[in-house]
Formats: sequence, C-alpha cells, structure tokens
Amino acid sequence: MTEHLVRRFIKDHENTENAQVRTAYGVLASVVGICCNLVLFAAKLMIGIMAHSISVMADAFNNLSDAASSIISFVGVKMAQKPADEDHPFGHGRIEYISAFIVAFIVIQVGFSLFKNSIGKIRNPQDMVFSQISMVILLLSIGVKFWMGMFNRTLGKRIHSTVMMATAADSLGDVAATGATMVSLVVFGIWGVNIDGVIGLAVSVAVMIAGINIAKDTLAPLIGEAIDPKVYREIKEFVEQYEGIVGTHDLIVHNYGPSKSMASIHAEVPSDENIEVSHEIVDTIERECLKKLGIFLVIHMDPVETHNEQVTAIKKEVAHVLEGLDSRLEFHDLRVVDGSRRINLIFDLVVPRDYNEAMRDTLRTRVSEEMRMRDSRFCCIMTMENSFCAEDPESI
Repeated sequence: MTEHLVRRFIKDHENTENAQVRTAYGVLASVVGICCNLVLFAAKLMIGIMAHSISVMADAFNNLSDAASSIISFVGVKMAQKPADEDHPFGHGRIEYISAFIVAFIVIQVGFSLFKNSIGKIRNPQDMVFSQISMVILLLSIGVKFWMGMFNRTLGKRIHSTVMMATAADSLGDVAATGATMVSLVVFGIWGVNIDGVIGLAVSVAVMIAGINIAKDTLAPLIGEAIDPKVYREIKEFVEQYEGIVGTHDLIVHNYGPSKSMASIHAEVPSDENIEVSHEIVDTIERECLKKLGIFLVIHMDPVETHNEQVTAIKKEVAHVLEGLDSRLEFHDLRVVDGSRRINLIFDLVVPRDYNEAMRDTLRTRVSEEMRMRDSRFCCIMTMENSFCAEDPESI
C-alpha cells in the first residue's frame, strides 16, 4: 500500500534529494494522516457515546488532534518550500520544525484535557455499555494506526524527516492507547468492573508523553544540535578524498531545515604547495559538495608540514602520549617553533565534553610532563576545544 501510494502520487519519487519531491512526500503523508484520523475520530466518538466510555472518547479526540496535527504539518511543509529571499537567505526550511512544535503543543493540550476528564470519571464513574461492534471497530482502529505508523516511518527514513519519524512514533503510541481502551471494555464486559477512568488516565498520559517527545525532536534542530556522526563521516571523507588534502578538522554544520545545511571545515594542505593550486582544490571541493551532497560548504585552509622529519616525529610522540592518557583525545594544527633552549609545541587539543576545568588543567599538566620526558626543551602550548559531532570522531 505504501509503495502504491508513493508511485501513484509522487512523480520522480526516487529522487528524494530534490526539494519538490521531498515536499510531495510531506504532502502525501499529511493528506493520508488527515483522512485516516478523521475517519477514526468519527467512528470512535460514535462508539464512545454509545458505550458511555470516557476512554474511548478520549481516544477519539486524540485522533482528532492527530488530524489537526496533519493539517498543520501540511501547511508547514508547503510554507517551508518557499525559496530564499532577502530577509531569509537560507530559505524557509525551519518552518517545518516550527509547525511540528505547534503540533506537539496541540497534542500535549489535548492530553491534559483528557487527563482532567479522566480524573472526573474516576471520582464519579458511570455505567458502560459493552458491544462486540465496538470491539471490532477499535480493533480495526489499531490496524489502521499501526499501518500509519509504518507508513510515516518508511517515508520519514526515505527523506530523512524527523517530523515524519515523530508522527510515526505518535501513531504507534496511539496503538498502545487504543489497546488499553479495549482492555477497559473487555474488563467491564467480562467482570463488570469499571476501570474506564483509570484507562482514560493512562491514555491521556501516553498522549502527553507523545507530545513532549515530538517537541524534543523538533526543538533540537531549532536550538542547535550536535552533528550526526553519519553526516560528520560523510563530509569528512568527501573532503579528504581529494588529492592535495592532508586531513580535516573543526567541522561545523548549521541546519536550516531538512536537507538544507551549511557547513564549514578546516582542510589541511601541504605548506610547501602553491597557494593558488590549493585554493583551486578547495574551490572544486566546495562546488562538488553542494552538487553531490546538497551542502553549502565553506573551507578554511590550514597549511601543515608534510616533509619535515622533526615535525613528523613530534606528531607521532604527541599522538602516542594522548593515546596513553585517553583514546578519545585528538589534536591538530601542530606548529613547532624551534629554539636552542626551548622548543614550543603549539597545537589545538580536542577533548570530550565531560572534561571539566579541573580535568582540563590536569590533562594540560600531564601532556606537558610526558612531552618534557621525551625532550626537556619541549614546551606545550595547547588550546583546548570540543568537537561539534554528536560523538567523538574517533569512534566513527
């Protein structure tokens, strides 16, 4: 069914890097969500009224909020498609995150309203009416919601959409909520025990948790999150594959919406190479990165020694010392200022974020001592910094 809908309504559906194709995926997911949730809302509301069940009606209004969420997602996807202008040179892609945050707020608000109603139901329980047709419709509802969860997850993975992945999680959460509602009806039908209010309370909590999770997923890119290790590796390997690039470091990626990113990176080039040659290589990488990865990349050139035996030997010693202290440590931009009585080793040291100031001071002392043991003239001048990657680059 998913593949049939994709092929039927999305032209060139395999070209997921294309902005228009990506928007078409978002529109399809929104329209399917609106239609399915409105049908489920009407069916469950009718059952809830007939069965006098607050948990079923709570589940119905949860589906109505999902339909409203799909409408907002539809509007957000369409607005995010707007091209760049003078006031927004990087486009309007982040509107998709904002719309998802509005959806999260609606879900949380609905969950809170259901929470209050469930408390009232616990205090003043009412008789319920058990019917087999109610069970059949709720069972069908579980099947529809499960399919919607898989549908959004498949599309979300295909276009790398955190919003769709959040919607998928919400749908699967609804499966659990509707299942709990069925439990309350079964318990009443078999034993005559009314646990409707308690189940409604559980459903409301599940709804609020789903809303909070959606908010967390959409706020992260707005606030600014660490680079995904996969993206880190992809950009780093792409730059380093070019002849004339010795290594890279200090990669920073700024997200301006799904599939809309700007990045900067320091590329190490041989210090004895003609600067115009290195500059041409860097220009080529920037153009190719935009064309092949869809990332606007800015490269800063760092000249490094590649033929100086003394510098090469010192780099190996520094690397050996850091490996012995903490395998997560990295260094770059090593410069050796040689003197008769003192040799300054100037470099940047990348440390894990769990290092506090005391640990940094201890590390600075340990590195200096270890290097002086190798040569009493060594004087380490370190600038400590953190990686912008979600996990240390060493581990990927």
